[in-house]
Amino acid sequence: MNVDADSASATVPHAVRLHLGRAAVQTLAGQVGVRLLHIKGDTVDRSIRKNASPGTDIDILVDPGQIDALDTALRARGWRIYSTFVGGSPFGHAQTYLHDTWGYLDVHRSFPGIGIPPEQAFDRLWSSRGAVDVSGVSCAAPDLTSQAVIAILNAARSRQRSELDGAWSDADSERRNEIEREVDVLDARLAFDAAFGRLDAHRGAREFKLWKAVTEGGGRVEEWWGRILAEQSLSARVALVLRAPLVNRTHLEHQLGRPPTRRDVFYEFLNRPIRGVRELLRQRF
Repeated sequence: MNVDADSASATVPHAVRLHLGRAAVQTLAGQVGVRLLHIKGDTVDRSIRKNASPGTDIDILVDPGQIDALDTALRARGWRIYSTFVGGSPFGHAQTYLHDTWGYLDVHRSFPGIGIPPEQAFDRLWSSRGAVDVSGVSCAAPDLTSQAVIAILNAARSRQRSELDGAWSDADSERRNEIEREVDVLDARLAFDAAFGRLDAHRGAREFKLWKAVTEGGGRVEEWWGRILAEQSLSARVALVLRAPLVNRTHLEHQLGRPPTRRDVFYEFLNRPIRGVRELLRQRF
């Protein structure tokens, strides 16, 4: 009996597809010699991940110096870029890929909330890594303490307090001390405190405004102002100011469900400052 390819793929459960996709990404990384750590989803220990859901995509943290090598390999194997580092989150930490078979893949070059340089952070997490078997493929993953730290930092950004249950609420005093020590080593205290509603203790920090906008659901104007203040150099701040009015064509395409026309881009360009003014007026009045 002939089975249509789309029909066959539709019968594969989402969790199974993600699981096999993770193994496929790890196999590819091994072939090209790229170091990566599997984070979130079904590679997180069940003592930390209370929610049994495998998530919506595959998340990996990659050695920052090997991002280009992995990007080349992914695109040669049918992965296409869905959103870029620049056009994705306000932290510029991940690039999303889409594959017709495996679905979405988030390639992290850093993790929001970790303050030490990405290369140092990756080496730190890599040095204490463990291994998880995924469909017969050995996948490197952070150790339990680091998994808990990542879960807590992610909870701050996603505003999902439930993620704190296994990572912190159920941890004994010894594990909590280990987590706090790792938080300090990674210079992640601001985001860690934000997860527990203690962000105001960091009002003088360069990243304070950005995390306030992210954790409290601020508007786009607040978010962009926070991003500008979070930059370390004047040149980076100026570059961000110049980029702020520009239309994110990839994001617009996702909104429209089709490639945007010149008219679409022009219309969006005109409407961005109007929406910004409306946001400011709502906040003031």
